[in-house]
Amino acid sequence: MESKNHVLVVDDDRDIRVLLGDFLKLNGFRISLASNGRQMREVLAGDDTDLVVLDLMLPGEDGLRLCRDLRTRSDVPVLMLTARAEPIDRVLGLEMGADDYLAKPFEPRELLARIRNILRRVQSSGVMGLSVVSKEWRFSGWVLNRGTRELVSPLGVLVLLSGAEYRLLEVFLNHQSRA
Repeated sequence: MESKNHVLVVDDDRDIRVLLGDFLKLNGFRISLASNGRQMREVLAGDDTDLVVLDLMLPGEDGLRLCRDLRTRSDVPVLMLTARAEPIDRVLGLEMGADDYLAKPFEPRELLARIRNILRRVQSSGVMGLSVVSKEWRFSGWVLNRGTRELVSPLGVLVLLSGAEYRLLEVFLNHQSRA
């Protein structure tokens, strides 16, 4: 039996959460739902999650803070979903480690395509899951701390990486000397 990918939908709007959950179930995913950061952490602690659909505007801890926190301990892909569609909001979401960003209102089939695309890309790279090894990669004077996901230049400058940039760099480092 083929295992289903597990998607966690985090949105404070109950109607959107339930509609997304039902739509994704119909399309072959296992679903968990959360309305805030505390519930998100409970799901992530208790079950293997393959992707998080995360609303930006949540009460208490917002999606940006949750995404940044998640990136310090996990490689699970994040698709940011929000009503805020300004370019600066998208840039901030990506800089905090989101793998993709989709503005509300959205076409459910586009969301499904983006989820499948992220999962396909991440699963083919072999970089996925909640386990983060806290070792450093050192190369040409650069240091990449896998535990904190921080890249430091030879001059000591901290370089911000998006989630996709981090995973790509990690793939290169894990497959050195391969084209």
